[in-house]
Amino acid sequence: MSPEAIGKKLFTVDEYHRIADVGILPETARFELVRGEIIEMTIPGAAHSGRVNRLNRLFTSRLRESVIVSVQNPVRIDDHSEPVPDLALLEPRDDFYAEAHPSAGEVLLVVEVSDTTIRYDSSVKAELYAGAGLPEYWLLDVTADSLVVRTDPVAGNYRTVYTRRRGDVISPQRLPAVSFSIDEILG
Repeated sequence: MSPEAIGKKLFTVDEYHRIADVGILPETARFELVRGEIIEMTIPGAAHSGRVNRLNRLFTSRLRESVIVSVQNPVRIDDHSEPVPDLALLEPRDDFYAEAHPSAGEVLLVVEVSDTTIRYDSSVKAELYAGAGLPEYWLLDVTADSLVVRTDPVAGNYRTVYTRRRGDVISPQRLPAVSFSIDEILG
């Protein structure tokens, strides 16, 4: 068989869910679907989990009823991608997204906490989120003790990328009346 005849099977979100439902994917591991490929995610360590917990508490206490804070839950980007960001701030919905995972249009801000996955989160996830038009993507870089902010998605890239460090203050684009110090985000 010639190399040109060899293909790769890319899964849809519906196929991915059926695979999970029948138990083919181990329940003890974490997965996400990115551009049709099933990606096994690393199990978070204590430092990573602590940062996610800190952000959850900070967002929930400060933003209250204005958003739904979604922690490590899927976001349906399109028919072939359903990533699992560490946190997402979602438009409020009466069913709290019990009927269906949020779509890209319902995401106000997505956050990834990166200690061991910085390269993946900076490239693959950033391109995926920008391509879906997610308005803002924060990458909390644990190693560099900073927050990388991406905004203005156009054609699979964020046009604006900047880094915030301790002593700085930030407001999410879609929630400009609320501000957070980088110190309270980093802990």
